[in-house]
Amino acid sequence: MKEMYDVLIIGAGVVGCSIARELSKYKLKILVVEKGEDVASEGASKANSAILHAGYDPVPGSLKAKLNVRGNEMYDVLCKDLDVPIKRTGSLVAAFSEEEVKELYELFDRGIKNGVKGLSLITKDMVKEIEPHINDTVVAALYAKTAGIICPYGYTIAVAENAAQNGAEFVFNSEVIDIKKNGDFFIVKTHKEEFYSKYVVNAAGLYSDVINNMVGAKPFSVHPRKGEYLILDKDQGYLARTVIFQVPTKMGKGILVSPTVDGNLLIGPTSEDIQDKEFKATTREGLNKAITVAKRSVDKFDVRKTITQFTGLRATPDTEDKDFIIGESDVKGFINAAGIESPGFTAAPAIAEMIRDILKDAGLKLIEKVDFNPKRRPVIRFTELSDEERNKLIKENPAYGRIICRCETVTEGEIIDAIRRPVGAKSLDGVKRRVRAGMGRCQGSFCGPRVVEILARELNISPLEVTKHGRNSNILTAETKKFLLEKASEVLKKEVYENA
Repeated sequence: MKEMYDVLIIGAGVVGCSIARELSKYKLKILVVEKGEDVASEGASKANSAILHAGYDPVPGSLKAKLNVRGNEMYDVLCKDLDVPIKRTGSLVAAFSEEEVKELYELFDRGIKNGVKGLSLITKDMVKEIEPHINDTVVAALYAKTAGIICPYGYTIAVAENAAQNGAEFVFNSEVIDIKKNGDFFIVKTHKEEFYSKYVVNAAGLYSDVINNMVGAKPFSVHPRKGEYLILDKDQGYLARTVIFQVPTKMGKGILVSPTVDGNLLIGPTSEDIQDKEFKATTREGLNKAITVAKRSVDKFDVRKTITQFTGLRATPDTEDKDFIIGESDVKGFINAAGIESPGFTAAPAIAEMIRDILKDAGLKLIEKVDFNPKRRPVIRFTELSDEERNKLIKENPAYGRIICRCETVTEGEIIDAIRRPVGAKSLDGVKRRVRAGMGRCQGSFCGPRVVEILARELNISPLEVTKHGRNSNILTAETKKFLLEKASEVLKKEVYENA
């Protein structure tokens, strides 16, 4: 019989990786199965608003409310342990009319019921003091002190690294195509191989309904809600100190203007219910809407300074209460962590705690490890070092003296480390998510070829095998010299034939 796992987690987004890390505190054999080529490479963990929500928006008593507030409280310690940048910027819900002010009172009351700390209703003058570049039409705002910003994929990578460091296993490029209950264990089949596990946790994001229905549990459905974003250059980052929301609607928290932890300005998301779970294209209409609505909050940004756009898909549950779907299904041992839309990123560490307790109640024996290490090996960020620290580092490892990405000042040493770490980078986008090579003004046009070269060398593969994001996204199709010689030969043969 094949190797038996105690818990198999489907999905390596922030929820799946958080669950893996939480369970790695115990003497368990854990496997994370992911259809993409990397953690945070497919769904909402790769593309979202990068915000730690305070927790005033969810309906009191809901899982969203409880897990949002608890999750928010956990991030300071987690980010310190995992060496992940976090900024407690606070957030504003800005009202631009007296009618909208009434909505602020409702949000304030909801936040108090949810146990959110540091909430206050503030006047126009106080808003302008916090956010000097907000439009003068602002009337008042709800200020949430505990809100913050973070890099969503950076955090997910850190959690995965620490889970792997503590014994959790990861398998990538492995889409689950069938699950069967066989007595007291599950057979989870991918297009490559089969895995056996006593318990299965479904953290498959947009495909969590497909996975649930695959095992024969009581069906539910999840649909994608599309949000389009723009990222502006760092010289626009000064325009927002906090996360600036507008009064939310039934479709979500609305279009925001926010700084990022790396100093850029983020605008979005739009909100559009769609059917295609793979439709991630941006549109002229969507981006124009994001720009137009964002200018209601801050109109001084220069849209010509946009360096990239992207689309995120939220996994919105088609249930009456629109709450997270978390719990053991009617198939014993099969646990759902499904329909995790906003504030799912903020709630992720609290969801992991909840899943741990559900597994325990379902019969999983939890014995704590005495050697669990909560800390990730620190990441060297060359741009943050002093000149003295840089010189010392370069003497120890000359690779840190070679700048590969000029826009973001990323060194060869940082890229090599990102590839060699647990659950390391295997693609151009994998490197980009870890060290930001390719995220600057030129979007990789300068550093891309060098990163391909480093990946090929470190992974011991041909440059032709290096991909942008796995699957069929190869960067190169042929060696230039060989390609040109073949073309020249074809032309010569044609000329000889025509002149014969």
